[in-house]
Amino acid sequence: MIQSPLNYTGGKYRLLPQLLPLFPEQINTFVDLFCGGCNVGINVDAEHYIYNDSCSPLVRLYLVMQKLGTEKFISRVEKIIRKYHLSDVKKKGYKFYGCNSRDGLSSYNRGPYLALRNDINAATVHNEEYYIRLYVLIVYSFNNQIRFNKNGEFNLPPGKRDFNQKMQDKLRTFLDTIHQQHATFSSHDFRQMDLDGLTPDDFVYADPPYLITCASYNEQGGWSEQDERDLYALLDELSRRNIRFALSNVLESKGRKNEILKEWLEANPAYRMIELDYTYNNASYQRQNKESKTREILVINYP
Repeated sequence: MIQSPLNYTGGKYRLLPQLLPLFPEQINTFVDLFCGGCNVGINVDAEHYIYNDSCSPLVRLYLVMQKLGTEKFISRVEKIIRKYHLSDVKKKGYKFYGCNSRDGLSSYNRGPYLALRNDINAATVHNEEYYIRLYVLIVYSFNNQIRFNKNGEFNLPPGKRDFNQKMQDKLRTFLDTIHQQHATFSSHDFRQMDLDGLTPDDFVYADPPYLITCASYNEQGGWSEQDERDLYALLDELSRRNIRFALSNVLESKGRKNEILKEWLEANPAYRMIELDYTYNNASYQRQNKESKTREILVINYP
């Protein structure tokens, strides 16, 4: 399995062993309506790919990755690391920075990281260099995550790790695969996606923000009940056109139930619901959530 170099909230990397066997074997165009870190599409076998996400900085970063060759992108990442005097343990080790693997590198990187973050947030021109810097900022951020406040400013603190060998290897494999795929990237509201040209040979995957869970992607009104209903209407329209789809969602979490999802499933008995093991390969989640129950599901409209 190929893992995204971006730790995007809600990523499906851990669930791929359960998801991929449920997808169609033959796919002409694979459409990911909410691509996030691209963990799903990067592991799907298709002729063409359409990656979409409403987070425009994320999509523009992918476009820069797609434009540049793998080694050129990595070389420019390392140049920015040197420019801001960020740590590079794969070359110098933890001891050089007065740190250790257990406690991490945030104490050393705090100053350089904040300087980079300030430059990113103050930038008025969002060109190729800006998005490479943004990638470096993500690598050195808390848990390698992406988070912008309501003013569009990146607001995560520095993390414990840096552009180590494991991260570089993940990036190289991801970039090599993106360059091999016949892929298009877009940043649209899912309702604005042009899906008129799709045929029954194509496949649409939807992994929207989850209505009943709390995460950075559905803060500040990022996902509403109307969004939920509009997505189901879009999937129903695809089904009427005999276009295959799969929907990832959560039916129940920590005592809350997605009643809109439940009603939609009851109104469409032809759709098939598969319960997934949400704790798959996630021992920490099992320990922290013994008393809560999360029902992660996949809904498909094909046999």
